[in-house]
Amino acid sequence: MTHPVFEYANAHFVTDYLAVGGDLDEDESAAGLQAFELVDEGITHILDARFEASDNDVWDQIPIIDYLWNGIDDAGQQVPSSWFEDITTWATEAIRQGGKVLTHCHMGINRGPSAGFAVLLAMGWDPVEALTAIRAARSIAHIAYAEDALEWHLKRNSATANVRRSSRAALVQWRHDNPLDVSRVIRSVRRGEAA
Repeated sequence: MTHPVFEYANAHFVTDYLAVGGDLDEDESAAGLQAFELVDEGITHILDARFEASDNDVWDQIPIIDYLWNGIDDAGQQVPSSWFEDITTWATEAIRQGGKVLTHCHMGINRGPSAGFAVLLAMGWDPVEALTAIRAARSIAHIAYAEDALEWHLKRNSATANVRRSSRAALVQWRHDNPLDVSRVIRSVRRGEAA
C-alpha cells in the first residue's frame, strides 16, 4: 500500500496510522508549511521525543493536533521501560480512536523512529517486520533504541525464554543485514540543515 509523501514536512508514513520523522524547520514560514501539511495529510497526534526542545508554542496554535512532549536524550543511554509504556499507551489509544500519530525527534534517525517501533510492537507487529517497515519508509532511520523497546515489549508480554532469545537474535540479524552508516547520515542531515 502506498502512503502520502510529504513535500514539506520531515516525516514519512510507515502505516496508515503511524508516521516517523524529524522536527519542524527553524524558519517560521517553513515550519508553518510543514505543520499545515501534517494536518492536511491527516496527522492528529504528535509525539515529540526530543529532550532538547519542544514545539508546544506551535501546536498550541493548532488545537486539532494533540501534542505530547515526552523527550529523552539521544546519547546512547538505556531508555527505561516506563518511557515506552507512557508513549505507547498514549499513541495506541489515539490510533484505536481513529487517529494518525507522528513520532519524531530532531533528525528522525533514532528517538522518533524508536518510538514508532515501540508503537508498532504495542499494536501487535512482529519486531523484524516493524523495523523493516520503518527503514523502508524512512531510509535514514537507525532506530538506535530498538533493543530497549524490544526488552520492554518482551517483559510487558511475559515472553518465554525461547521467545526472548529468538527475538533478540532476530534483531541482531536484522541489524547485520541492514547496516546504516549513522555518522554519514548525520553529516548529510546537518549539511541539509545548514543550507
